[in-house]
Amino acid sequence: MFIDYYELLQVSPRANSETIERIFRYFAMRYHPDNRETGNEARFSEIVEAHNTLKDPVKRAQYDVQYNERLDDRRQLSDEAGDPGSVERDSAIQAKILSLLYVRRRQDVNNPGIGDEELERLSGCPQEHLEFHLWYLKGRGWIARTENGTFAITIDGVDHANAQGRRDVKVTKLLDHQ
Repeated sequence: MFIDYYELLQVSPRANSETIERIFRYFAMRYHPDNRETGNEARFSEIVEAHNTLKDPVKRAQYDVQYNERLDDRRQLSDEAGDPGSVERDSAIQAKILSLLYVRRRQDVNNPGIGDEELERLSGCPQEHLEFHLWYLKGRGWIARTENGTFAITIDGVDHANAQGRRDVKVTKLLDHQ
């Protein structure tokens, strides 16, 4: 697991070695196990590890590569979270998966499942994103794995799909009357 040493020491990634040393000494005194009031052995060990990494120019350069990768991941996460269409796209994919499984169940009630690869192909959603949607739909109880390992819509999933269909019809009728 990646630990943000800059956050741990409460310094900027641009902090110079003198600043890192000064902050380390402050935290080392504060969390040293011998300090009866604020000692914390686990926290002290983390701080020593952070200090040892950031004070060595080679180790720090290697750490900064990982740090910047994590920073890029955080920026991407933040950008996606700020995209108002992101949730709408997810909802559309989940509705499409439910619709596919609904139709499959209706076509063959005794063999209602669709495999992972076929779901990926039919939904147009890559496997790494599809996992999230399948996790959510399973968690809601709307889909489940069949005995042969495929996914199938559940009774609750059929009820949900029908309720969504009725809602969409009402919205369409309302829009038609405007």
